[in-house]
Amino acid sequence: MPHDGPVQAGVSERRVSEYGAAGTRYPSLLPEAAASERALTFAGTALAAVYTAGPTDTELRLVETTGRATAAYPPPDRLPLSGGSAVAHAVRTGRPLWLDAPGLAGYPEGQPVPPDTHASLGALPLRIEGGRRGCLVVVGSSAAGFDPEQRGFLGRYADAVADVLRAGDGGAVPTSPLTTALRGMHVGSFTLVPDTGLIEADETLLDLVGITPDEFDGKVDTLLAHAFPEDMHALMSVAEPTTQAVERRELEFRVRCPTGGMRWLSLGCRVLAGADGRPERVQGIVTATSELRRSADDVSRIQWLTAALDDATTVRDVGRVVVSALREPLGADRVALAELQGDRLVVTVLDPPQTTYWPERWRAEWRTEWPEAPISALPTLKTALRDGRMDLWPAGTEFEPGLVGIGDGGLAVLPLPAKGRAVGVCLIGWDRPHEFVSDERALLTATAALVGDALKRAQAHDAEQELATMLQRSLLPRRLPDLPGGTAVARYVPARQGLQVGGDWYDVIALSEDRVALVIGDVQGHSAGAATIMGQMRTAVRAYAVEGHPPDVVISHANRLLVGMETDLFATCCYAELDMEEDNILFVRAGHLSPLMRHPDGRTEEVLVEGGPPLGILADAEFPMTAVPIVPGAMLALVTDGLVEAADLPLDEGMRRMRAALTVADPADPGRVADALLGDFGPREDDVALLLLRYDGMRTRPVKAGWAVWRLPDAVMHARRFTARTLRRWHAQEVADAVLLVVSELVTNALVHTQGPVRIDLTLRGDRVRVCVSDSSPRAPAKPVIVDWESTGGRGLMLVEAMSDSFGTVPVAGGKQVWSEIVVPRGDTASAHPGTRTEPRGLP
Repeated sequence: MPHDGPVQAGVSERRVSEYGAAGTRYPSLLPEAAASERALTFAGTALAAVYTAGPTDTELRLVETTGRATAAYPPPDRLPLSGGSAVAHAVRTGRPLWLDAPGLAGYPEGQPVPPDTHASLGALPLRIEGGRRGCLVVVGSSAAGFDPEQRGFLGRYADAVADVLRAGDGGAVPTSPLTTALRGMHVGSFTLVPDTGLIEADETLLDLVGITPDEFDGKVDTLLAHAFPEDMHALMSVAEPTTQAVERRELEFRVRCPTGGMRWLSLGCRVLAGADGRPERVQGIVTATSELRRSADDVSRIQWLTAALDDATTVRDVGRVVVSALREPLGADRVALAELQGDRLVVTVLDPPQTTYWPERWRAEWRTEWPEAPISALPTLKTALRDGRMDLWPAGTEFEPGLVGIGDGGLAVLPLPAKGRAVGVCLIGWDRPHEFVSDERALLTATAALVGDALKRAQAHDAEQELATMLQRSLLPRRLPDLPGGTAVARYVPARQGLQVGGDWYDVIALSEDRVALVIGDVQGHSAGAATIMGQMRTAVRAYAVEGHPPDVVISHANRLLVGMETDLFATCCYAELDMEEDNILFVRAGHLSPLMRHPDGRTEEVLVEGGPPLGILADAEFPMTAVPIVPGAMLALVTDGLVEAADLPLDEGMRRMRAALTVADPADPGRVADALLGDFGPREDDVALLLLRYDGMRTRPVKAGWAVWRLPDAVMHARRFTARTLRRWHAQEVADAVLLVVSELVTNALVHTQGPVRIDLTLRGDRVRVCVSDSSPRAPAKPVIVDWESTGGRGLMLVEAMSDSFGTVPVAGGKQVWSEIVVPRGDTASAHPGTRTEPRGLP
């Protein structure tokens, strides 16, 4: 293999005539300020600002800003340290704060963000000596926020800015700390035009490569001539991107230092396409990297791979490490990692991910996200997995159709062993002819063993998490009921630490056609034990609610149940019963957070609900009810503490942010409101449950009439008179015969077979008349199994069932309710009086 010179190293001498006549120097050096701005732009930053405050200062003062948004939207000169801005919060807590656009909406006070604010923000506290405080503020150009790589770069940038501020004489703030810090980080930037081969670079990049400004002629070949030949293939994919090039790339390469040594550099770039889809520009940054991370020494590479695989917990994490460890260092064009599941290969990672880079057979097998293929269709892989032997196939090898195009210039097939059997396979392919040297063979062998063990561990982890997720989902409602007067949505997010199963739960219980119960609760901890208690509590609350108990009785029964379980866990709960006819909510709160209500005008407040202790502590605890009116257009939010409280987020601050986010939300789509309230707060310490109800009000309000039946010899006659008068007022006389028969039979049955009060309730809803007769006996009426013509009992219920369009019995608190519905022919209810809500008690 050649060792020197741009042509010998594989650098094309194309387009020399385009550079201009001999001796013409291309103006390729970028001014320092512009270079700094370009480097920050590549990191996703539209604006950067640094604020500082003295030991006794009460506000932060702006020191310097940079970025393309500075002139149009200058940040505030001062920010109070005690204020509610994201910058002040980050300085007070001493923790970085990363906010996407929805999260940023919770900090409306004093933000250095454009007014339309489809942007994100990062606030990174600066560690400065002498009692001084400071903060690096970066405004992202994407509403989705900064990705992990950008956050890592900006974190190093914040440390460099702090170093510059600490170096100030006598506590004075140095001039241009942002630019000085970036220069101290040795971040070089460039813009490459592939069609001309010309590159615009800054002095830092030239210094990293080892070229003086006078030696640089603006040609990319001049820079590539200093790279190691082994890294040239990867660099050429940046210098000459194809139309199928990925938008963003990261790679590391080596250059020769002027002293004869070697230096590792890290390059990140993105390809910008023109109107015709062809690559028009390549923008990127270059920084120095540690030789220990990935050096020419295979021992160091294995050390890095071992450490990276130790941190990989999921199968996807293992796949990403494999791509980082193999594709760029080996100059490969494709890497695929597949798990062996039975007789099928399930591909976990494809790099590059675009389907056009992979065989037609794989694209035909595409399922949801990754393809699956039977081993029988890939004999090359089947043989390698059976023998457990690495196969290295040179350029020109003919493969079965399922592997054609993966490695025309060479293909490495690595079975991944773990505990005596293969758990998967890794494919590494080259488009250009590749020579497998002995050192490379040894590296691939060692890599396969490490990846196999890591893949086995990751499979066990994923199976555990899948089991936990299935357990959690099985304990929560599959779907929420459709409500006649509103829309309910819910979200659950498990904790991202440990076993992803917890004790948060929610439920929506349809109690009747006009009443619904909303429940949210939190069992202490997030473990399998907490999830078990959670499932029992949710079932108990639902059962007590369906029985017809009022909210305080429901929670009291659930409390006694949990106390009787003799568990060490307790639970908090908020129960809300909404009466959609009366526009009223009855709240009961057991140690839980107060609900939030957004009014139609956007005003959001915490609902003042009188509370009781958590469930499971005192068997005889009292749980008072609080009645709160609600109007159509309002939105009710019930949350658990995992959403509004964390180690770096006080509860009061979290509730304030939740109120602010709910205020600016658009209630037209409750699902989007729920997603916006969840936001992105990073790894969560606790699981999160969120229940939202947008109350629209009843479109058709029912008309009701009720009467308490007196136990007199002529009680049935009075019940019939009351019913007949009500039907005349409702203009539903056409069904009077059927309704009167039903009333006679149900009232007679209640008076004869039960003790205690009996009540009849009539409801006209739309085109249906509903008759409900309540009594104090919990036993449901039973129809006779066999009825002959000589029988004298049991015929009443059969008549009621025959005359009714629907008929049934439901348990209620203190007894039962037998009901019957009869359809009124269309047109008979046109002149009913919807304003008549109830009928006074008394004789008709």
